[in-house]
This record gives sequence, structure tokens and C-alpha cells, in this order.
Amino acid sequence: MFSSSSSPPPKGSWKESITSAQNNVRNLFDTVASPVKKLPYEAQLGLAMLGSSVLTVGGLRVYKRYVRRIPNSESVTASDLSKRRWIKGVVTSVGDADNFRLYHTPGIGWRWPLKFRWIPKTSKELKNQTLHIRMAGVDAPEAAHFGKPAQEYSQEALDWLKQRVEGKRVWCQLIHRDQYGRIVSIPMIKSFIPFRYRCVSLEMLRAGWADVYEQSNADYGKWGKDHFLSVLAEAQRAKRGMWAKGTSGETPSEYKKRHAAGVANKV
Repeated sequence: MFSSSSSPPPKGSWKESITSAQNNVRNLFDTVASPVKKLPYEAQLGLAMLGSSVLTVGGLRVYKRYVRRIPNSESVTASDLSKRRWIKGVVTSVGDADNFRLYHTPGIGWRWPLKFRWIPKTSKELKNQTLHIRMAGVDAPEAAHFGKPAQEYSQEALDWLKQRVEGKRVWCQLIHRDQYGRIVSIPMIKSFIPFRYRCVSLEMLRAGWADVYEQSNADYGKWGKDHFLSVLAEAQRAKRGMWAKGTSGETPSEYKKRHAAGVANKV
């Protein structure tokens, strides 16, 4: 319903879908009820069974779209990605400075006064219950892993992302699955202006804690690559974040290429 938009769907969309379905059923019933009463009993029974099947199918569609929780990245379907589906959830942890774990929280029941669903707290409870989200359009300084040293500003970039999203509700537009099984997504958080949202990727670029990701399968949402590059250029001119010493330092992309070349030479 909102797959083609680059802004989170409005609140109440699932409620509107249910109400619309109920109204459609009522209108259909009013239209056919009178002539149906004139039909033989067997025909009335057959129509009743057909109507029940239609309602069941409709209910399943609402359940799958607005109620069923996607437990992990492996459960994201090809249809979810092709439709660029929007989902909402709570960020349970931030790993590197350009990816995080999202606990999908569809429908209602996650907040008071109608709270009857809870987000697990422990690592054991959260195992295999979160989506691994890779933020689209940005490349942040690399943390130390696999024997490689941390890149300069990696901790600052990580701290910035943690402060922005960890423990908070985030909308994500699912785009595609990368080579590591992560779900590349456009992440959005609420703005200070009611009913408005901010793109976390663009906010990170603006703050100077990321570079523009320009490798294969890069995606920039409704804004496009030129806008991302424009925001990056403004952060560089202002010497924000990782650009405090200018633009001569090693970018995340260059860092990864250098270490990849080193591994290849060893082989």
C-alpha cells in the first residue's frame, strides 16, 4: 500500500484497511441479500460458504501485512523487497556505524494504553528475532574486526548512530539483501515537526560521520545520489565530524579496498 513511497506510511493505515474491508463486505451483503433470499436453500448455503472464504482470505491478507511479525532477515521475502515494503520496529542494538538490529513491531499492542505485546530484553531472547539492517546510501568509518585496526573516527560515528536510533522506533523501507545477508534499507525517524520524518542516512551525512556509498546496488531513496553528494559536500566544507582535518584522509571505501588488497597479496 505504501511500497513506492520514501516516507513512512501514516498511522492508522492498518485500521483503515480493516474498516474499508468491513464496509465493502456490508455493501456487498446489502446488494445481494435481497435476491439471495429468493434462491433455494442449497444455493444460499453455497453463497454463504463462498462469502466466508472471501472473508478468510481478506483476513489473512490483513494479518500478513499489518499483524504478522517478521522475525529476522531470513524471513524477509522477495515480495517484501520488490515492493520496497515499509516496516516499523525498535532498534535493539547498533553494531557498526552504518548498521543496526531492528525488532519488527507491526500493528498494535506495543505501547500503552493498549500494550499486550513486549519486546525481548536479553540477548538470548533476541537471538534470531531481529532484522540486520544496513543503512542505504552511506558508508561509515570501519570499526576494528577480523584482525584489522579501527579506522579513525569509527568510535565517534558509532556513538552518533547509537544516540540517534538505539532503543528508539524506526521506520525502514526494505530495498534488497546484500552479500552478507543484511537488509539494505532507508531508515527514518520522527522529526520534531508532527507527522514528519527524517532520513537517518542523510542526517549522518550532514553531521559528517559518513561518506556516500557509491558501490554496486547503491540506493538513495526518493532523494537520489546527487542530493546525497550535495549533503556530503556541505559537511566537508563545514569540516564536520570525520572531515575535521579536511578531505585528504582515507575514506571507508578506500580503507576496505586497501585491506582487501593486502589479503589478496598474502594469498
